[in-house]
Amino acid sequence: MLFTDVSSERAIKAFTKAGFWMSKSHGAKHIGLTNGKRKITIPRHPRLNPYTLKAIIRDAGLTDQEFQELL
Repeated sequence: MLFTDVSSERAIKAFTKAGFWMSKSHGAKHIGLTNGKRKITIPRHPRLNPYTLKAIIRDAGLTDQEFQELL
């Protein structure tokens, strides 16, 4: 499943619901999140590239269905 219209703010809120928190801000272009075991980096964009978002979801250890429920 491709998520075609997800902003970085929406993605961050979804990952926060999954137990991630902000670990550090990588300047003005990226945000780092962690859950204690995994680290993910989300680019700050009004609309994330669907393939980039899919890779971030996979790196977070979530399935597409789990992420969809968090949105």
